[in-house]
Amino acid sequence: MIRFVKGHGTENDFVLLPDPDGTLDLTDDLVRRLCDRRAGIGGDGVLRVVRAAADADGRPMAGDAEWFMDYRNADGSVAEMCGNGIRVFARFLVSEGLAPAGTMPIATRVGVKEVRLGTSGDVTVDMGPARLPGSDHKVTVGARSWPAVEVDVGNPHVVVFLDDLAEAGTLDEAPTVEPGFPDGVNVEFVADRGPRHVALRVHERGVGETRSCGTGACAVMVASARRDDVTAPAGSEGLSYVVDVPGGRLTVTERADGHLELTGPAKLVAHGTLDGVWSAGE
Repeated sequence: MIRFVKGHGTENDFVLLPDPDGTLDLTDDLVRRLCDRRAGIGGDGVLRVVRAAADADGRPMAGDAEWFMDYRNADGSVAEMCGNGIRVFARFLVSEGLAPAGTMPIATRVGVKEVRLGTSGDVTVDMGPARLPGSDHKVTVGARSWPAVEVDVGNPHVVVFLDDLAEAGTLDEAPTVEPGFPDGVNVEFVADRGPRHVALRVHERGVGETRSCGTGACAVMVASARRDDVTAPAGSEGLSYVVDVPGGRLTVTERADGHLELTGPAKLVAHGTLDGVWSAGE
């Protein structure tokens, strides 16, 4: 019997699998079946909760963080980072008594991230600095194409600015990105809502259009701030943008040291166990 927890961050939803000792054989097929919204539990991805020392990818960071976030996209592919997912991951640790509220380090495939949270309320994660490679890209949906800004936030993104988010169409299929990315790329479509306030739609690699994307919100904030040529107000802790997503609202702050802080909700909605026959694929 495999225990699971269902959670979401601004409706970017995940199946959490507690596996502290790293004994679970998390196959691509099991991930796909778990994320199936009709025949499984349903989710944009799977978060395996494992001690860093018990995982090959997490072991090099075990001296700095007890827990490793093993994140998989809905298609079973491995992902480097998930901004909404790590907030839900941290909320789970606190709710289970596996870590105290406050500030905690969590190991990810792009290094150790610091997360701050109380016993309730929003969760903030230090996402580290963004990188803008400066490469020119073109994004095409159907018969329409736009220039795109590449932003790396531990995983790859391209950001497209639109007058209206409806211009992106249905996003039933992955947009075409030229030049392409060997491991795929997340595509954000952005429209302005006001000063330092934008809204986005996102097509996530390995998933499709989702209700939210935390790393995508960070990429959008950086691309928007560079486009707007704005800096942090004097005496402030950094430059903040409000980012509306279909599933809610996030805030992204670029600190003076260049690190991005992502703040938003993290909810746990269900606990249960998987049927043993089903989880075995029979």
